Amino acid sequence: MLSNFAAVINKAKEFGPITISVAAAQDQDVLLAVKAAGEAGLAQAILVGDANEIRRLAKEVGLPEDITIVDRLDLKEAAKVAVSLVRSGRAQILMKGLINTGDFLKAALKQDEGIRSGRLLSHLTCYEVPGEDKLIFYTDGGVNIAPGFEEKKDILANALAALSDLGIKQPNVAILAANEQVNPKMPATVDARALAELYAQNDDFSGIVEGPISMDVALSLEAASHKGIISNVSGNVDLFMVPNIEAGNLLSKALIHYAGFKIAGVILGAISPIIMVSRSDTAQSKLSSIALASLLANRMRR
Repeated sequence: MLSNFAAVINKAKEFGPITISVAAAQDQDVLLAVKAAGEAGLAQAILVGDANEIRRLAKEVGLPEDITIVDRLDLKEAAKVAVSLVRSGRAQILMKGLINTGDFLKAALKQDEGIRSGRLLSHLTCYEVPGEDKLIFYTDGGVNIAPGFEEKKDILANALAALSDLGIKQPNVAILAANEQVNPKMPATVDARALAELYAQNDDFSGIVEGPISMDVALSLEAASHKGIISNVSGNVDLFMVPNIEAGNLLSKALIHYAGFKIAGVILGAISPIIMVSRSDTAQSKLSSIALASLLANRMRR
């Protein structure tokens, strides 16, 4: 089992460097991440965008002079070309640069030109927890705003497939809600129970999905005991599923800034992993995201 991001990076290295296609690559933070991935032996990059600006920034950050650059001044055109490189197989990961998220994802999902697989896109976040010897995951705090039950089925399926590719074959899953009681006035509890029942009836799934379950019960056996709740995942959850993007975003920020968790993230559901790093992400977070995407991309190709 992968216990930390160093293990993720080392595992990804075993497959050799992968190629990242960067849309609108004229962004210093993104180029620094590309440089770190190259130096770590994880990836090489094709940089699509304003060639003059990319060369200037590449020189500033110390990228090799012979790095591949495709000149496209128009941002939407840059995204289109970057996506086409993944679609054609020249690159295995798509990465967002200095372009609006909506335009970037629109290019990725465009019918007949994008890299859609027919599944819903969703975001998977991975945390390295201080003092723990395993990584934990949560979904979806980055793409789907207020998913309904059908969307949640896809989001959970995406995450479970990724965890399986990462070697977690029998995951403990907590479908989070405010409490453990199903209340029609709280749709998150209704959806959580339905998801738990769906996987309980799935003979091909060997993990455990529980829901609705509150965060304290998911995290602590003691909390479960105090509430008189018998849980098979309490204190040992691999994947947390949040009810909406607000819950996921708030949880993520709190874990990073108050609890000191290290973080990586990747978008799932396309024919290849998609990376969208934030300016506020640390250099280590960006490198870990590339390593996570690289490992998943290599698994998808096998």
